[in-house]
Amino acid sequence: MSIVETEVEKPAAQGAAMEITVSRQELVKELTATQSVVERKTTIPILSNFLIEAEGDRLSITATDLDQAIRTSAGVKVKKAGSCTIPARKLYDYIKLLPDGEISIKLLENHWVQIRSGRSNTKMVGMARANYPQVPEFPTIAVTSISAAALKTLISRTIFAISNEESRYTLNGALMVLKAESIAMVATDGHRLSFVEKAGEVLDGISGEKRVLVPRKALQELQTLLANSDAEKVEFADDEHTLFFRVGHRTLSSRKLSGQFPNYEAVMPRDNTKFAIVRSSELSGAIQRVAQFADERSGAIRLRLESNELKISSQSTESGESEDTIDTPYSSDPIVVGFNSTYILDFLKALGNEGEVRLEFKDSQSAGQMRPEDPDAEYKSRYVLMPMRI
Repeated sequence: MSIVETEVEKPAAQGAAMEITVSRQELVKELTATQSVVERKTTIPILSNFLIEAEGDRLSITATDLDQAIRTSAGVKVKKAGSCTIPARKLYDYIKLLPDGEISIKLLENHWVQIRSGRSNTKMVGMARANYPQVPEFPTIAVTSISAAALKTLISRTIFAISNEESRYTLNGALMVLKAESIAMVATDGHRLSFVEKAGEVLDGISGEKRVLVPRKALQELQTLLANSDAEKVEFADDEHTLFFRVGHRTLSSRKLSGQFPNYEAVMPRDNTKFAIVRSSELSGAIQRVAQFADERSGAIRLRLESNELKISSQSTESGESEDTIDTPYSSDPIVVGFNSTYILDFLKALGNEGEVRLEFKDSQSAGQMRPEDPDAEYKSRYVLMPMRI
């Protein structure tokens, strides 16, 4: 189900007189925020356009690829209210090249749009506003306010574990779990699973538990919106088919992923009693060095824990062999486990390669687990890794 249905034809006169003046700086900022959603290679030409609507003293800009949409706005001088659609890439590239100052945008006949700035005068070929798809409106009920900082952290600690395989549809996003006093996110590609939770996050309007699957593309857009906003809260809402995130004056709507996310609680190791604690930066450095000599296809490295040492090694017939040793308190039986080096580095990078991590094992055939070693941490992270035969 697409989040957008094509609109009923509107009278041709609608928006036929639009004329506005806007600051170039403001316009570039908002076009930058929306242009990433625009379809580059679309079979539906109108999707390559921005929808521009002027009313009161606001200019609203919308972009959609039918799976998701971004709507933003800017303060403008509206001489004549109306709307038009303009080729997104061409408009964005052109406006960026103009000097700072006022820009006037005027709709002409046959959907042409005139853009004037100083001594520059350009006319662009637009398309009929009536053909632009209807983008769903942000719901007015059941809206939850989420901390922007929390959402940013949750996404950065899970997005890398989302599956790239299109056939594994329910794994092409992250599961967001909202409770009255906590928020969590989990993602898996079948080889590894990343879970992060923030307790003490009071979410109004949530009773019991609410679970939603957020597509990877929406999480990427949300990451960008959060990085370019100083909003402290994100308003979240959903309906039967669509997820909505409002960050300041910008709204992202996305088609929901349907289907059943795997039972992630069942995957979490319960009896990984052998563990070592090491500095994230030290572990990351050692793995990066050793991984240079791992098999190129599998990226497999070997972790060996024995008498107060963690040995990290790899070998391949093409490039040779390498070993690094890290001192760590350990007195249990020796254990050797193989893992994909990239998977471990992804997690350490998401933690900023800071602090200490705990590596937990049961045996060489069972899933290993990693987590930050900080009992007072604001975020509880767990990272589960399937072992490799090496």
